[in-house]
Amino acid sequence: MGMLVVGYAVVAVVVPWVLGRYRRGMACAAALLPAATAVWAASRVGRGELSARLAWASDLGLVFDFRLDALSSVMLLLVGGVGAVVLCYAGWYFERPEPLMIGTLVAFAGAMTGLVLADNLLTLYVFWELTTLSSFILIGHPRPDRAADRRAATQALLTTTAFGLVMLAGFVVLGQAGGTYRISALVADPPGGASARAGVVLVLLGAFAKSAQVPLHAWLPAAMVAPTPVSAYLHAAAMVKAGVYLVARLAPAFAEVDPWRPMVLSVGLLSMLVGGAVALRQDDLKRLLAYGTVSQLGLLMVLLGNGTRVAALAGVALLLAHGLFKAPLFLAAGVIEHRMGTRRADRLSGVGRRLPVLAIAATAAVASMIGLPPFLGFVAKEAALEAFAHGGLDIAVLAGVVAGSALTVAYGVRFLHGAFAGGTGEERPADPWGLVVPVVVLAAAGLAGGLVPGAVQRAIGPYAGTLPGAAGYELAAWHGLGLPLGLSAAALAAGAGLYAAFGRSFPGRSTRWRLPDAQRAYDAVIEGTLAGAHAVTRRLQIGSLPVYLGVIALMVTAVPGTALVAGLIRGTGPDPPAGGPRAWDDPAQLVLAAVVVACALAALRTGGRLSAAVLLSGAGYGVAGLFVVQGGPDLALTLVVVETLSLIMLVLVLRRLPERFPPRRRTVSARAAAAVISVCLGGFVATFLVVAVLSRSADPVGPGYTRLAAHERTKNVVNAILVDLRALDTLGEIVVLAAAAMGVVSLVLTGPGARRRSREARGGTGGRAQSRWLATPGRPPLGGSSVVLEAAARMLTPTILVFSAYLFFAGHGRPGGGFVGGLVAGMAFVLRYLPGGRRELATALPVRPGVLLGGGLGLAVAAGASGWASGGEFLDFTTLTATVPLAGHVKVPTNLFFDAGVYLLVLGLVLTILTTLGASLEEPDVPDEGRP
Repeated sequence: MGMLVVGYAVVAVVVPWVLGRYRRGMACAAALLPAATAVWAASRVGRGELSARLAWASDLGLVFDFRLDALSSVMLLLVGGVGAVVLCYAGWYFERPEPLMIGTLVAFAGAMTGLVLADNLLTLYVFWELTTLSSFILIGHPRPDRAADRRAATQALLTTTAFGLVMLAGFVVLGQAGGTYRISALVADPPGGASARAGVVLVLLGAFAKSAQVPLHAWLPAAMVAPTPVSAYLHAAAMVKAGVYLVARLAPAFAEVDPWRPMVLSVGLLSMLVGGAVALRQDDLKRLLAYGTVSQLGLLMVLLGNGTRVAALAGVALLLAHGLFKAPLFLAAGVIEHRMGTRRADRLSGVGRRLPVLAIAATAAVASMIGLPPFLGFVAKEAALEAFAHGGLDIAVLAGVVAGSALTVAYGVRFLHGAFAGGTGEERPADPWGLVVPVVVLAAAGLAGGLVPGAVQRAIGPYAGTLPGAAGYELAAWHGLGLPLGLSAAALAAGAGLYAAFGRSFPGRSTRWRLPDAQRAYDAVIEGTLAGAHAVTRRLQIGSLPVYLGVIALMVTAVPGTALVAGLIRGTGPDPPAGGPRAWDDPAQLVLAAVVVACALAALRTGGRLSAAVLLSGAGYGVAGLFVVQGGPDLALTLVVVETLSLIMLVLVLRRLPERFPPRRRTVSARAAAAVISVCLGGFVATFLVVAVLSRSADPVGPGYTRLAAHERTKNVVNAILVDLRALDTLGEIVVLAAAAMGVVSLVLTGPGARRRSREARGGTGGRAQSRWLATPGRPPLGGSSVVLEAAARMLTPTILVFSAYLFFAGHGRPGGGFVGGLVAGMAFVLRYLPGGRRELATALPVRPGVLLGGGLGLAVAAGASGWASGGEFLDFTTLTATVPLAGHVKVPTNLFFDAGVYLLVLGLVLTILTTLGASLEEPDVPDEGRP
């Protein structure tokens, strides 16, 4: 199951990359994996549960637990089946290839698959947020220049993410209270007490936001700016179902916890009634369906959260039926907009006569939605009415369900009337069948489900059996005359009356009173938050870097520094080790320390920017010398390369600044305060290090790493730590490096002239220029040209690259490794850049820096995932053996590929910074394009 989720990630990248030019072929190829998932889920019906575990770092408790049961099988049928149909529809809907949209839709399907299969609360949360991120991209990508699209995407992201964090807090509370984060274990033995009640409330808040329950529903109608395939999949069949799925998953354990049922029933009924009433006033077909989705999700929340067997049967059946009638209705609205150029009902006429097949399929979907036999929606509604038809407090819930069903009838008929009624009007060419067939397929599936309710019962019966309640009731197309059938008929009649009274006019009637508006409430919250942020920023962010650093240093000195001094005064802590600390181990340390101190003091006193940069690098080189004396050549080599690269970058940046620092205008008191803060901070750091050495009560970890490195048969302990022993830390660090590179690009390549700088950073010349010997046309970053420097760069670059490769392969037993090797390789390209500029660098680069960044990170992750393929954990490296002609029997450890990923990513980071800074630093000192 874990490999199934990984497969979605692979397909999301590979299919758009390979078939990006063929929009229909790309979409249909991407649909194969969701379709296969649905077939696999159907094949598992009635065959019991299936579980799997994918270890990430089991020693830290980081594991991916997956479990397939009856409830997750139904959800996979919905997510996979509807996803496959929608992806095929997208191939005909988009007028040009949309590889990012198709890839993100597949990634979203994978995230939903992982969410449904997750048997761990933390794993579920990871996939929960991946669906949020995917929806943000899908809503805002098609027209990112439009403010409405950006606003809708941001609203969906903020709402679901904010309450997702609340839900995460609830997960932590429940996991700590139950002693496990495994969902199946929590359901089997649920925790109790105040912690369970608090956790339940927090989890329900997250579920309400994800499933667009009132008053957290405003993001769903706003998201209708997204393309129709996105609305049909995310906002009808998948993403919005995540909240009700979570409620259904936890209901067997927590339905009897005191706040659960009142919260679920009240919020669900309110959403059902409010969503239905607002839908009855909409003219935009997609917004009508969106508010109808809010209403239907409210009914699902009531059924799946009630915690009884019959309600669970009705809820899961309606969960499946809802995807099979609401998704085709969204697709039908997209076909209408695609043909007529609008989806406003008051501007449409004659669509039903021009697209009769579409009209019939949409009518069938509406029939299932309002609960007409023999559709699956009717079977589910009959079970829903039966679940609350037993008196007591259920009478109030039953009345709400009937009222909500009447509203569903009213806005369902309004949709059909607005979309398909009227005369023939202007004739236009018919849309291709690729847009109509998916609507027919999904509507027919809703009909088929109603004709074979026994198959649906077999699929969802095992889940419903985990809840208390009468065991005799089963889903069926006909239960005879009784109260549920009478109430269903009453709801149909009342819905027809509501439509006749309030739903026939286009545009919709406006009310005399101003109803509460969730969108206005959201806007007020955002405006208030921004106003508060501006007020705080105006008072605290005064634009002075020394002040910011002074505040940070002061707080560090005041808070932990005070505690440190207090501890020293009290004399707490273990006894110091015998002999105490030594001043130095080697006289060379004194000389190097004097160099560091002298460089730091000289940098403080110098008035030139370049001199200060060189002196600070001198301090760094002195620290590298201390590493050499202490027996750390790996650290020293890395630090030397980093200091050299930093110095070169800093010198390039300093070319755009005045040669000398501005005259100091600080008062004597300000300078005295800066001196006191600096001395106190330095004293705190020194004292902390001394106390840390004297307080050691356990054996140092170094010898342990040495033994582990010997076990791994490597002599380079540092490289063994980075690649083998603490590879998870290294993976996190290179992810941060990749994020930093993207941050550099976004900061440098924005603002006036951003498009030109972006083109030049990719190696574009921007026009014809005269050629020069050795170097390509361009302005050198250091000003004038030097033939000697150009020739030296051309000759030394291959040698430095070979040396970097040596460091990479030598890292197993000697100083080196992927990190320092990538830095040295970056130095080779820096040498090419200095005499010829970014165009010379573009000539030397075989690929773009972004490819190296992404490829390096992908290679590192793939090397770590190879442990799963061999039955181990993530980052559990093995040795591959093969017989190579002329080389014999060859053994290659998989951690070599991880280190190669680090090498490529570090090289990509250096080149990204170099190219983006070069595109900005080599601009002529004249006003930018388009500016006076």
